[in-house]
Amino acid sequence: MNVSTMTMVELRNLQEKVQQEISQRERQDLSKAREQIMAIAQQAGIPLKQLILDGLHPRTGKVAVRFRNPENAAEQWTGRGRQPLWVKNWVESGKSIDLLRV
Repeated sequence: MNVSTMTMVELRNLQEKVQQEISQRERQDLSKAREQIMAIAQQAGIPLKQLILDGLHPRTGKVAVRFRNPENAAEQWTGRGRQPLWVKNWVESGKSIDLLRV
């Protein structure tokens, strides 16, 4: 097929047919992939819902608390990220952060 000799009408018709074929094949590929995933999950004895949800929300280990406010034990900090205001105030008052260590 030599597309350079086709008219614009023929090219647009071809483009539409190609787009329809691509859409159909994408649906077929998606369906086939879904069937394969379900078969693998079933063989492994894993409920599909668990497989999907665990993939969306991977379990992460909790980071241990390293600092606690002696004036309010509910205020804790892992030492990661930005210092909470209570830690910042503690350090700015001249006290050592080591006194807050758990």
